[in-house]
Amino acid sequence: MRVLVLFAHPLADSFHAALHAAALEGLARAGHEIDDCDLYAEGFDPVLSAEERRDYHDPALNRRLVAPWVERVQKAEAIVCVFPTWCFGPPAILKGFFDRVFLPGVSFRLEEGVAKPALTNIRRIAGIVTYGRPWWTALLMGDPPRMAVTRYLRVLTGWKAKAEYLPLYDMNRAPQARREAFVAHVRDRMARFG
Repeated sequence: MRVLVLFAHPLADSFHAALHAAALEGLARAGHEIDDCDLYAEGFDPVLSAEERRDYHDPALNRRLVAPWVERVQKAEAIVCVFPTWCFGPPAILKGFFDRVFLPGVSFRLEEGVAKPALTNIRRIAGIVTYGRPWWTALLMGDPPRMAVTRYLRVLTGWKAKAEYLPLYDMNRAPQARREAFVAHVRDRMARFG
């Protein structure tokens, strides 16, 4: 399966970099074709410009500034998002990727003003996500990262993709052994992804 990995963390020596590496290792072990999209390393600009917003509803124009990423999304059969939770949501670079790349004609089509799913090429979705706070604080806020992975992305597939969510809550206080166990868990789950 062709897997697009969306990695959103600026530090190459972070815990998230270790999770990213573990996910890639597990996916490779499973024999998947991996398209590794490190948003920071690629210099992805998350800002939706005025020009892009004007052209947003025109599929003939809306993808011209993000065409390489659109092509990668359209070739993928699965999406794995690896990101931390910042301010109860995904990093701006990942949110900006969704805003700029998941366009009309790419992730959905508008039919008489009604959005219809267009990411029917995506069969599997996974989120590998950390939180600095305990699980109950995310629950109080509605857990936007979980909703982005398990609902927003799935609705764009017409609810046909199966979603998996791998969270590490309360990471700021997690002992080294718990962090190492989570890295191993991610590697194992991605080795069985499919």
